[in-house]
Amino acid sequence: MRRADPRRAADEAAGASTGGRGEPPAGRLRLIVILGALTAVAPLSIDMYLPALPRLARDLSAGTSTAQLTLTACVVGLAVGQAVAGPLSDAWGRRRPLLIGLAAYAAASLLCAAAPNVQTLIALRFVQGAAGAAGIVIARAIVRDRYDGIAAAKFFSTLMLVNGLAPVLAPVLGGQLLRVAPWRAVFVVLAVIGVALLLAALPGLEETLPPRRRSGGGVRTTLRTFGSLLADRAFVGYAAAFGLSFTAMFVYISGSPFVLQDVYGLSPQAFSVVFGVNALGIVTAGQIGGRLAGRVPLRRLLGVGLAVETAGAAGLVAAVLAGAGTPGVLPALFLVVAAQGLVMPNATALALAGRPPRVAGSASALIGVGQFTVGGAAAPLAGIAGPHTAVPMAVAMAAAALAAAVAAVAAEPRVASPNSPAVRSEE
Repeated sequence: MRRADPRRAADEAAGASTGGRGEPPAGRLRLIVILGALTAVAPLSIDMYLPALPRLARDLSAGTSTAQLTLTACVVGLAVGQAVAGPLSDAWGRRRPLLIGLAAYAAASLLCAAAPNVQTLIALRFVQGAAGAAGIVIARAIVRDRYDGIAAAKFFSTLMLVNGLAPVLAPVLGGQLLRVAPWRAVFVVLAVIGVALLLAALPGLEETLPPRRRSGGGVRTTLRTFGSLLADRAFVGYAAAFGLSFTAMFVYISGSPFVLQDVYGLSPQAFSVVFGVNALGIVTAGQIGGRLAGRVPLRRLLGVGLAVETAGAAGLVAAVLAGAGTPGVLPALFLVVAAQGLVMPNATALALAGRPPRVAGSASALIGVGQFTVGGAAAPLAGIAGPHTAVPMAVAMAAAALAAAVAAVAAEPRVASPNSPAVRSEE
Protein backbone atom coordinates (compact mmCIF):
# COMPACT_ATOMS: atom_id res chain seq x y z
CA MET A 1 0.00 0.00 0.00
CA ARG A 2 1.44 3.34 -0.95
CA ARG A 3 1.42 6.18 1.54
CA ALA A 4 -1.59 8.45 1.14
CA ASP A 5 -1.61 12.19 1.51
CA PRO A 6 -4.34 12.61 4.14
CA ARG A 7 -5.81 15.84 2.74
CA ARG A 8 -5.98 14.57 -0.84
CA ALA A 9 -7.29 11.19 0.27
CA ALA A 10 -9.95 12.78 2.47
CA ASP A 11 -11.17 14.94 -0.38
CA GLU A 12 -11.34 11.90 -2.65
CA ALA A 13 -13.26 9.92 -0.05
CA ALA A 14 -15.66 12.81 0.50
CA GLY A 15 -15.87 13.44 -3.20
CA ALA A 16 -17.15 10.00 -4.12
CA SER A 17 -20.68 10.23 -5.52
CA THR A 18 -22.82 7.12 -5.47
CA GLY A 19 -26.49 6.35 -5.64
CA GLY A 20 -29.43 8.01 -7.29
CA ARG A 21 -28.29 7.57 -10.87
CA GLY A 22 -31.22 7.30 -13.24
CA GLU A 23 -33.66 7.98 -10.43
CA PRO A 24 -37.11 9.18 -11.62
CA PRO A 25 -37.68 12.85 -10.69
CA ALA A 26 -41.01 12.04 -9.05
CA GLY A 27 -39.40 9.38 -6.87
CA ARG A 28 -36.58 11.69 -5.85
CA LEU A 29 -39.03 14.48 -5.00
CA ARG A 30 -41.11 12.13 -2.87
CA LEU A 31 -37.97 10.96 -1.07
CA ILE A 32 -36.87 14.56 -0.43
CA VAL A 33 -40.26 15.53 1.00
CA ILE A 34 -40.60 12.49 3.28
CA LEU A 35 -37.00 12.44 4.53
CA GLY A 36 -37.02 16.21 4.96
CA ALA A 37 -40.19 15.96 7.03
CA LEU A 38 -38.69 13.17 9.14
CA THR A 39 -35.57 15.20 9.90
CA ALA A 40 -37.87 18.10 10.79
CA VAL A 41 -39.25 16.17 13.79
CA ALA A 42 -36.67 17.79 16.09
CA PRO A 43 -37.30 21.44 15.11
CA LEU A 44 -41.04 20.82 15.11
CA SER A 45 -40.94 19.26 18.57
CA ILE A 46 -38.74 22.04 19.94
CA ASP A 47 -39.63 25.20 18.05
CA MET A 48 -43.41 25.06 17.86
CA TYR A 49 -43.92 25.71 21.54
CA LEU A 50 -41.03 28.13 22.04
CA PRO A 51 -43.35 31.18 22.03
CA ALA A 52 -45.36 29.42 24.77
CA LEU A 53 -42.44 28.81 27.16
CA PRO A 54 -43.04 31.92 29.32
CA ARG A 55 -46.78 31.15 29.47
CA LEU A 56 -46.12 27.46 30.19
CA ALA A 57 -43.78 28.41 33.04
CA ARG A 58 -46.44 30.64 34.60
CA ASP A 59 -49.24 28.10 34.09
CA LEU A 60 -47.28 25.24 35.70
CA SER A 61 -45.69 27.47 38.40
CA ALA A 62 -42.20 26.69 37.13
CA GLY A 63 -39.08 28.84 37.01
CA THR A 64 -37.25 29.75 33.82
CA SER A 65 -34.60 27.02 34.10
CA THR A 66 -37.20 24.41 35.08
CA ALA A 67 -39.33 25.29 32.07
CA GLN A 68 -36.25 25.02 29.87
CA LEU A 69 -35.78 21.48 31.18
CA THR A 70 -38.80 20.51 29.09
CA LEU A 71 -36.58 21.37 26.12
CA THR A 72 -33.61 19.56 27.61
CA ALA A 73 -35.67 16.42 28.25
CA CYS A 74 -36.84 16.34 24.66
CA VAL A 75 -33.30 16.80 23.39
CA VAL A 76 -31.88 14.10 25.68
CA GLY A 77 -34.67 11.82 24.46
CA LEU A 78 -33.68 12.61 20.89
CA ALA A 79 -30.10 11.57 21.75
CA VAL A 80 -31.01 8.33 23.54
CA GLY A 81 -33.56 7.39 20.90
CA GLN A 82 -31.01 7.76 18.12
CA ALA A 83 -28.52 5.57 20.00
CA VAL A 84 -31.17 2.82 20.00
CA ALA A 85 -32.91 3.33 16.66
CA GLY A 86 -29.73 3.74 14.59
CA PRO A 87 -28.16 0.36 15.41
CA LEU A 88 -31.58 -1.32 15.27
CA SER A 89 -32.03 -0.03 11.73
CA ASP A 90 -28.65 -1.54 10.79
CA ALA A 91 -29.84 -4.93 12.07
CA TRP A 92 -33.57 -4.90 11.22
CA GLY A 93 -33.68 -2.63 8.19
CA ARG A 94 -34.91 0.93 8.06
CA ARG A 95 -38.70 0.61 7.84
CA ARG A 96 -39.67 -1.30 10.97
CA PRO A 97 -37.91 0.90 13.58
CA LEU A 98 -39.06 4.00 11.71
CA LEU A 99 -42.75 3.07 11.74
CA ILE A 100 -42.66 2.02 15.40
CA GLY A 101 -40.99 5.30 16.32
CA LEU A 102 -43.52 7.45 14.48
CA ALA A 103 -46.47 5.69 16.11
CA ALA A 104 -44.93 6.14 19.58
CA TYR A 105 -44.19 9.80 18.83
CA ALA A 106 -47.84 10.54 18.05
CA ALA A 107 -48.99 8.82 21.27
CA ALA A 108 -46.41 10.61 23.44
CA SER A 109 -47.38 13.98 21.99
CA LEU A 110 -50.99 13.46 23.02
CA LEU A 111 -49.90 12.55 26.54
CA CYS A 112 -47.81 15.75 26.71
CA ALA A 113 -50.96 17.74 26.03
CA ALA A 114 -52.53 16.27 29.17
CA ALA A 115 -49.53 16.69 31.52
CA PRO A 116 -50.78 17.93 34.93
CA ASN A 117 -47.47 19.44 36.11
CA VAL A 118 -44.04 20.38 34.84
CA GLN A 119 -42.37 17.24 36.23
CA THR A 120 -44.73 14.99 34.27
CA LEU A 121 -44.26 17.12 31.18
CA ILE A 122 -40.47 16.80 31.45
CA ALA A 123 -40.75 13.00 31.61
CA LEU A 124 -43.17 12.83 28.69
CA ARG A 125 -41.02 15.15 26.61
CA PHE A 126 -38.18 12.68 27.05
CA VAL A 127 -40.39 9.88 25.70
CA GLN A 128 -41.59 12.09 22.85
CA GLY A 129 -38.01 12.93 21.88
CA ALA A 130 -36.85 9.30 22.09
CA ALA A 131 -39.67 8.17 19.81
CA GLY A 132 -39.21 11.00 17.32
CA ALA A 133 -35.48 10.27 17.12
CA ALA A 134 -36.15 7.24 14.91
CA GLY A 135 -37.20 9.46 12.02
CA ILE A 136 -34.11 11.67 12.30
CA VAL A 137 -31.44 8.98 12.56
CA ILE A 138 -33.01 6.65 10.01
CA ALA A 139 -33.52 9.45 7.49
CA ARG A 140 -29.76 10.16 7.57
CA ALA A 141 -29.02 6.44 7.24
CA ILE A 142 -31.33 6.16 4.22
CA VAL A 143 -29.44 9.00 2.55
CA ARG A 144 -26.17 7.15 3.17
CA ASP A 145 -27.71 3.92 1.79
CA ARG A 146 -28.28 5.74 -1.49
CA TYR A 147 -25.58 8.43 -1.71
CA ASP A 148 -22.02 9.20 -0.57
CA GLY A 149 -19.62 12.16 -0.48
CA ILE A 150 -20.60 15.10 -2.68
CA ALA A 151 -23.86 13.45 -3.72
CA ALA A 152 -24.78 13.05 -0.04
CA ALA A 153 -23.84 16.68 0.72
CA LYS A 154 -26.02 17.87 -2.16
CA PHE A 155 -28.92 15.73 -0.97
CA PHE A 156 -28.57 16.90 2.66
CA SER A 157 -28.56 20.50 1.40
CA THR A 158 -31.70 19.81 -0.64
CA LEU A 159 -33.40 18.39 2.44
CA MET A 160 -33.04 21.82 3.99
CA LEU A 161 -35.69 23.10 1.60
CA VAL A 162 -38.13 20.91 3.53
CA ASN A 163 -36.36 20.64 6.87
CA GLY A 164 -35.73 24.39 6.92
CA LEU A 165 -39.44 25.11 6.67
CA ALA A 166 -39.97 23.54 10.10
CA PRO A 167 -38.14 26.20 12.14
CA VAL A 168 -39.65 28.86 9.88
CA LEU A 169 -43.24 27.72 10.24
CA ALA A 170 -43.19 26.07 13.68
CA PRO A 171 -42.76 29.17 15.89
CA VAL A 172 -45.08 31.18 13.63
CA LEU A 173 -47.72 28.48 13.89
CA GLY A 174 -47.11 28.21 17.62
CA GLY A 175 -47.37 31.97 18.09
CA GLN A 176 -50.62 32.17 16.15
CA LEU A 177 -52.01 29.11 17.90
CA LEU A 178 -51.43 30.81 21.25
CA ARG A 179 -53.77 33.60 20.21
CA VAL A 180 -56.75 31.21 20.15
CA ALA A 181 -55.73 28.20 22.25
CA PRO A 182 -53.70 27.29 25.35
CA TRP A 183 -50.14 25.97 25.06
CA ARG A 184 -51.39 22.37 25.34
CA ALA A 185 -52.86 22.64 21.84
CA VAL A 186 -49.31 22.69 20.46
CA PHE A 187 -48.84 19.06 21.49
CA VAL A 188 -52.14 18.04 19.91
CA VAL A 189 -50.87 19.50 16.63
CA LEU A 190 -47.59 17.58 17.04
CA ALA A 191 -49.57 14.36 17.51
CA VAL A 192 -51.42 15.03 14.25
CA ILE A 193 -48.08 15.64 12.51
CA GLY A 194 -46.79 12.31 13.84
CA VAL A 195 -49.78 10.47 12.41
CA ALA A 196 -49.37 12.25 9.07
CA LEU A 197 -45.69 11.24 8.88
CA LEU A 198 -46.60 7.64 9.67
CA LEU A 199 -49.23 7.58 6.92
CA ALA A 200 -46.75 9.10 4.46
CA ALA A 201 -43.93 6.68 5.31
CA LEU A 202 -46.05 3.53 5.06
CA PRO A 203 -46.44 3.65 1.26
CA GLY A 204 -43.78 6.23 0.45
CA LEU A 205 -40.54 4.75 1.84
CA GLU A 206 -39.21 1.47 0.53
CA GLU A 207 -36.63 -0.59 2.40
CA THR A 208 -33.13 0.65 1.48
CA LEU A 209 -31.12 -1.88 3.51
CA PRO A 210 -31.85 -5.42 2.26
CA PRO A 211 -31.15 -8.37 4.60
CA ARG A 212 -27.86 -9.29 2.91
CA ARG A 213 -26.40 -5.86 3.78
CA ARG A 214 -27.55 -5.74 7.40
CA SER A 215 -25.32 -6.08 10.43
CA GLY A 216 -25.69 -8.89 12.95
CA GLY A 217 -24.41 -9.88 16.34
CA GLY A 218 -26.59 -7.79 18.63
CA VAL A 219 -25.31 -5.50 21.36
CA ARG A 220 -21.71 -6.71 21.17
CA THR A 221 -21.47 -5.92 17.47
CA THR A 222 -23.09 -2.52 18.04
CA LEU A 223 -20.59 -1.63 20.75
CA ARG A 224 -17.71 -2.79 18.56
CA THR A 225 -19.02 -0.63 15.71
CA PHE A 226 -19.33 2.36 18.03
CA GLY A 227 -15.80 1.76 19.25
CA SER A 228 -14.32 1.68 15.75
CA LEU A 229 -16.14 4.87 14.83
CA LEU A 230 -15.00 6.64 17.99
CA ALA A 231 -11.43 5.62 17.23
CA ASP A 232 -11.60 7.34 13.83
CA ARG A 233 -10.27 10.87 14.26
CA ALA A 234 -11.94 12.23 11.13
CA PHE A 235 -15.36 10.87 12.09
CA VAL A 236 -15.11 12.16 15.66
CA GLY A 237 -13.86 15.57 14.54
CA TYR A 238 -16.60 16.19 11.98
CA ALA A 239 -19.29 14.72 14.24
CA ALA A 240 -18.08 16.96 17.09
CA ALA A 241 -18.08 20.00 14.79
CA PHE A 242 -21.68 19.19 13.87
CA GLY A 243 -22.73 18.66 17.50
CA LEU A 244 -21.00 21.72 18.91
CA SER A 245 -22.34 23.91 16.14
CA PHE A 246 -25.81 22.60 16.94
CA THR A 247 -25.13 23.40 20.60
CA ALA A 248 -24.72 27.08 19.71
CA MET A 249 -27.96 26.80 17.77
CA PHE A 250 -29.78 25.08 20.63
CA VAL A 251 -28.64 27.60 23.23
CA TYR A 252 -30.22 30.18 20.92
CA ILE A 253 -33.37 28.07 20.59
CA SER A 254 -33.81 27.64 24.34
CA GLY A 255 -32.69 31.12 25.39
CA SER A 256 -34.10 33.40 22.72
CA PRO A 257 -37.78 33.19 23.80
CA PHE A 258 -36.83 34.68 27.17
CA VAL A 259 -34.06 36.98 25.94
CA LEU A 260 -35.96 38.48 23.00
CA GLN A 261 -39.30 38.72 24.80
CA ASP A 262 -38.33 39.49 28.41
CA VAL A 263 -35.06 41.39 27.86
CA TYR A 264 -35.71 43.13 24.53
CA GLY A 265 -39.50 43.38 24.73
CA LEU A 266 -40.61 41.47 21.61
CA SER A 267 -44.16 40.11 21.57
CA PRO A 268 -44.71 36.36 20.97
CA GLN A 269 -45.76 37.17 17.40
CA ALA A 270 -42.73 39.42 16.75
CA PHE A 271 -40.47 36.76 18.24
CA SER A 272 -41.93 34.14 15.91
CA VAL A 273 -41.25 36.40 12.91
CA VAL A 274 -37.62 36.96 13.95
CA PHE A 275 -37.20 33.24 14.54
CA GLY A 276 -38.66 32.47 11.12
CA VAL A 277 -36.39 34.97 9.34
CA ASN A 278 -33.36 33.41 10.97
CA ALA A 279 -34.51 29.96 9.88
CA LEU A 280 -34.88 31.21 6.31
CA GLY A 281 -31.20 32.05 6.54
CA ILE A 282 -30.48 28.34 7.15
CA VAL A 283 -32.45 27.38 4.04
CA THR A 284 -30.70 29.99 1.89
CA ALA A 285 -27.22 29.04 3.07
CA GLY A 286 -28.02 25.38 2.59
CA GLN A 287 -29.04 25.88 -1.02
CA ILE A 288 -25.94 27.96 -1.73
CA GLY A 289 -23.80 25.20 -0.26
CA GLY A 290 -25.62 22.55 -2.29
CA ARG A 291 -24.93 24.41 -5.52
CA LEU A 292 -21.25 24.87 -4.65
CA ALA A 293 -20.70 21.24 -3.58
CA GLY A 294 -18.58 19.54 -6.21
CA ARG A 295 -16.97 22.81 -7.28
CA VAL A 296 -15.74 23.79 -3.82
CA PRO A 297 -14.30 21.13 -1.45
CA LEU A 298 -16.74 20.12 1.26
CA ARG A 299 -14.22 20.93 3.98
CA ARG A 300 -13.87 24.47 2.65
CA LEU A 301 -17.64 24.93 2.68
CA LEU A 302 -17.69 23.65 6.25
CA GLY A 303 -14.87 26.03 7.18
CA VAL A 304 -16.72 29.03 5.75
CA GLY A 305 -19.85 28.10 7.68
CA LEU A 306 -17.94 27.75 10.95
CA ALA A 307 -16.12 31.05 10.37
CA VAL A 308 -19.42 32.89 9.81
CA GLU A 309 -20.94 31.24 12.87
CA THR A 310 -18.00 32.16 15.09
CA ALA A 311 -17.97 35.75 13.82
CA GLY A 312 -21.70 36.07 14.49
CA ALA A 313 -21.34 34.66 18.00
CA ALA A 314 -18.47 37.04 18.78
CA GLY A 315 -20.57 39.93 17.47
CA LEU A 316 -23.44 38.82 19.70
CA VAL A 317 -21.25 38.92 22.81
CA ALA A 318 -20.02 42.39 21.84
CA ALA A 319 -23.55 43.66 21.16
CA VAL A 320 -24.91 42.34 24.46
CA LEU A 321 -22.04 43.71 26.54
CA ALA A 322 -22.21 47.07 24.77
CA GLY A 323 -25.97 47.33 25.28
CA ALA A 324 -26.57 47.70 21.54
CA GLY A 325 -30.16 46.43 21.77
CA THR A 326 -31.98 44.63 18.97
CA PRO A 327 -30.11 46.52 16.16
CA GLY A 328 -26.91 44.81 17.33
CA VAL A 329 -28.29 41.53 18.62
CA LEU A 330 -30.58 40.47 15.76
CA PRO A 331 -28.01 40.61 12.91
CA ALA A 332 -25.50 38.65 15.02
CA LEU A 333 -28.10 35.99 15.79
CA PHE A 334 -28.94 35.77 12.09
CA LEU A 335 -25.30 35.01 11.20
CA VAL A 336 -25.03 32.24 13.81
CA VAL A 337 -28.26 30.59 12.73
CA ALA A 338 -27.86 30.97 8.95
CA ALA A 339 -24.36 29.45 9.11
CA GLN A 340 -25.95 26.13 10.09
CA GLY A 341 -27.04 25.76 6.47
CA LEU A 342 -23.38 25.36 5.50
CA VAL A 343 -22.18 23.54 8.61
CA MET A 344 -24.73 20.76 9.04
CA PRO A 345 -24.93 19.21 5.53
CA ASN A 346 -21.18 19.28 4.96
CA ALA A 347 -20.19 18.10 8.44
CA THR A 348 -22.67 15.22 8.11
CA ALA A 349 -21.46 14.23 4.63
CA LEU A 350 -17.81 14.36 5.72
CA ALA A 351 -18.48 12.29 8.85
CA LEU A 352 -20.38 9.61 6.89
CA ALA A 353 -18.09 9.60 3.84
CA GLY A 354 -16.81 6.11 3.04
CA ARG A 355 -18.86 4.37 5.75
CA PRO A 356 -20.48 1.12 4.52
CA PRO A 357 -24.30 1.11 4.62
CA ARG A 358 -24.33 -1.67 7.23
CA VAL A 359 -22.94 0.81 9.83
CA ALA A 360 -24.66 3.95 8.51
CA GLY A 361 -27.36 3.77 11.18
CA SER A 362 -24.80 3.46 13.97
CA ALA A 363 -22.68 6.29 12.54
CA SER A 364 -25.77 8.46 12.17
CA ALA A 365 -26.74 7.60 15.75
CA LEU A 366 -23.39 8.72 17.15
CA ILE A 367 -23.67 12.01 15.28
CA GLY A 368 -27.13 12.53 16.73
CA VAL A 369 -26.18 11.45 20.27
CA GLY A 370 -23.38 13.99 20.39
CA GLN A 371 -25.57 16.64 18.80
CA PHE A 372 -28.48 16.39 21.20
CA THR A 373 -26.63 15.37 24.37
CA VAL A 374 -24.32 18.38 24.35
CA GLY A 375 -27.07 20.66 23.07
CA GLY A 376 -29.49 19.53 25.74
CA ALA A 377 -26.94 19.90 28.51
CA ALA A 378 -26.10 23.43 27.38
CA ALA A 379 -29.70 24.62 27.03
CA PRO A 380 -30.24 25.65 30.69
CA LEU A 381 -27.08 27.79 30.56
CA ALA A 382 -29.03 30.44 28.66
CA GLY A 383 -31.22 31.07 31.70
CA ILE A 384 -28.70 30.43 34.46
CA ALA A 385 -28.58 34.10 35.50
CA GLY A 386 -32.34 34.62 35.30
CA PRO A 387 -34.67 35.92 32.58
CA HIS A 388 -33.42 39.52 32.52
CA THR A 389 -29.97 39.21 30.95
CA ALA A 390 -28.69 37.97 27.59
CA VAL A 391 -25.06 37.54 28.68
CA PRO A 392 -25.15 33.78 29.49
CA MET A 393 -26.81 32.97 26.16
CA ALA A 394 -24.30 35.02 24.19
CA VAL A 395 -21.24 33.60 25.97
CA ALA A 396 -22.46 29.99 25.69
CA MET A 397 -23.13 30.39 21.96
CA ALA A 398 -19.70 31.90 21.36
CA ALA A 399 -17.94 29.12 23.31
CA ALA A 400 -19.80 26.40 21.38
CA ALA A 401 -19.10 28.01 17.99
CA LEU A 402 -15.39 28.33 18.75
CA ALA A 403 -15.21 24.73 19.97
CA ALA A 404 -16.92 23.55 16.76
CA ALA A 405 -14.28 25.29 14.66
CA VAL A 406 -11.50 23.68 16.71
CA ALA A 407 -13.10 20.23 16.28
CA ALA A 408 -13.25 20.64 12.50
CA VAL A 409 -9.55 21.50 12.40
CA ALA A 410 -8.78 18.48 14.58
CA ALA A 411 -10.61 16.25 12.07
CA GLU A 412 -7.74 16.73 9.61
CA PRO A 413 -4.79 14.77 11.11
CA ARG A 414 -1.32 15.23 9.67
CA VAL A 415 -0.87 11.46 9.45
CA ALA A 416 -3.89 9.46 8.35
CA SER A 417 -4.82 6.25 10.15
CA PRO A 418 -4.36 3.15 7.97
CA ASN A 419 -7.93 2.15 8.87
CA SER A 420 -9.53 5.47 7.96
CA PRO A 421 -11.87 5.71 4.92
CA ALA A 422 -9.47 8.22 3.40
CA VAL A 423 -6.57 5.79 3.27
CA ARG A 424 -8.72 2.80 2.33
CA SER A 425 -9.96 4.77 -0.69
CA GLU A 426 -6.47 4.69 -2.16
CA GLU A 427 -5.70 1.07 -1.53
